Amino acid sequence: MHKPKIPLLLLTCGVLFFGAANAQKFTAVQNYAMNRPGVVMVKTVFSADVYVNKMKMDDRNFNLLLDSLQAVDSSGVIFSAEQKLDIVLKRISDNPNRFFKATLDYIKQPEEITSTGTGFFFTGDGYVATNCHLIDRDNAYIRRQFILSAFQQITQANIAALETSWATSFTEQQRTVLNNTYASVYSRLFSMVLYDLKKEVFVVYSSNSAGADANSVKKSASVVIKGQPMPGKDIAILKIDGDSSLPTLKIADDQLPKVGEQLYVYGYPGPVTNNNFVSQESAIEPTLTTGIVSAMKRSVEGWPLIQMDANINRGSSGGPVCNEKGEVIGLTTFGSIENNGGLAAGLNFAIPILILNEYLDTADIKPEASEASTIFAKGLVAYEKENYRDALRRFESVKKLNANYPGLSMYIENCTANLQKNRNKESAVVWYDLLGFTAILSLVLFLYFVVKRTRRTV
Repeated sequence: MHKPKIPLLLLTCGVLFFGAANAQKFTAVQNYAMNRPGVVMVKTVFSADVYVNKMKMDDRNFNLLLDSLQAVDSSGVIFSAEQKLDIVLKRISDNPNRFFKATLDYIKQPEEITSTGTGFFFTGDGYVATNCHLIDRDNAYIRRQFILSAFQQITQANIAALETSWATSFTEQQRTVLNNTYASVYSRLFSMVLYDLKKEVFVVYSSNSAGADANSVKKSASVVIKGQPMPGKDIAILKIDGDSSLPTLKIADDQLPKVGEQLYVYGYPGPVTNNNFVSQESAIEPTLTTGIVSAMKRSVEGWPLIQMDANINRGSSGGPVCNEKGEVIGLTTFGSIENNGGLAAGLNFAIPILILNEYLDTADIKPEASEASTIFAKGLVAYEKENYRDALRRFESVKKLNANYPGLSMYIENCTANLQKNRNKESAVVWYDLLGFTAILSLVLFLYFVVKRTRRTV
């Protein structure tokens, strides 16, 4: 019988021990601290020129309207000035074709529409995973949004011009009447044409800052490979240039999660990102929501979907869905719609990572944690154990690799401050490691004597 050697047993046990350590579960606080740096905002900017027929008031019919009103109230005591204005606007609204005429001239209205979502780095050199629908809007949607935006701006300009020429100031109710009037006019009388439609995709990510608000970096991104918006496989892989040690998230294996598993979902929900009371500087900080796997479903095309009860909103699309080990197991993609058109709370879906892996295989891209993220994660472990000396050493190593690593300054400052106050607990960590080594050694000796006795018996 072949006699196992101690070094081989030691190696085997070491792999088992450290494998168990790497499979540890993280709290929500630890999960966010580790993964927040690699979450990015994805922005697709559509730009175009909208050409609109200029309109003019039919002075003859407008003057006839004023004359008829003057004839009814020749003394000027029946109606107040505001009531007269209400009557004029109502008459115009009832029959806009009579009072507005199109001209042969056009207004050129430059317009820009931004679609915002979420993604994450999965390699240190700038590969980003996100949803396809963030970068691939259909033409009908784009045209509708551009025309709506142009209509709003032109209408506001028309109302302002009327206020100036009529030497008045409209009430909110009167503005509403005019808005409805112009909507009728533009939908029936005047054409709007789109020219020179362009699309640019950007990745915006957090940068190291010593202050309370994070700095951000905005870089143009190229589309490496993409699927189709839902009900297709709603996946897109983007690439930015110029970095080599960006913060990354670890992608889990292809195994589907189990119902009831804890989830951590990152994203940039619109109601937060666009909130007027939240500073623009802090908009780059991703929002974390938590939940569980509510069910495993299948798409109408037959591939699996993860149903979850974690809250999401428009803007969360493409964000990483992580398990308790901090690994990405899916991408937030769509929610369920209520009868009133709003998102149903807690009935949301993510595309599992096995679908993303299909596109990574096709594009021959291998997900790989950056060296900076690996060291940063070890620094966080030491930081959580209050071993500030070891944590500081690791954070300084990260700084050499990527001085702009998000949140790095805060951790370095906190470590330095705690060391100055002699709050380091290095001995506790050493004792913890010693216990681990002792456990390994005991197991090795136990196995050695078992093998030795077996050999003698044989």
